[in-house]
Amino acid sequence: MPLPPKLLKQGVTDMVRISDARMSGTAYGAVVLHVAPEAAAGGPLALVQNGDIVELDVIKRKLHLHVSDAEPAKRKAKWTPPKPPLSFGYYKLYIDHVNQANEGADLDFLVGCSGSAVLRDNH
Repeated sequence: MPLPPKLLKQGVTDMVRISDARMSGTAYGAVVLHVAPEAAAGGPLALVQNGDIVELDVIKRKLHLHVSDAEPAKRKAKWTPPKPPLSFGYYKLYIDHVNQANEGADLDFLVGCSGSAVLRDNH
């Protein structure tokens, strides 16, 4: 998750990044990954708006959105899910059946199943 070019041009060399993306890591800096549920599913990042203050306390393992107690519910009531760019094929399968990152990001119909081991040289 590189810094946006706009910020780099302003001399910003590091910043905290918070993402609901499913990724393995980043090159440098403080990053909070796998926030779940994802914004596209109505998770907490969907309710953050430009200008909001978000506090990260790494030691306490806490993220806090500095808005009134009533504000998240008001925002959630107005929220609508984004329309997926595709409604067929693997994209639809992913949208409909892949669990959130905190649940393993696995296909929901495979949870609890086990099959034969696939050995390293069997590909």
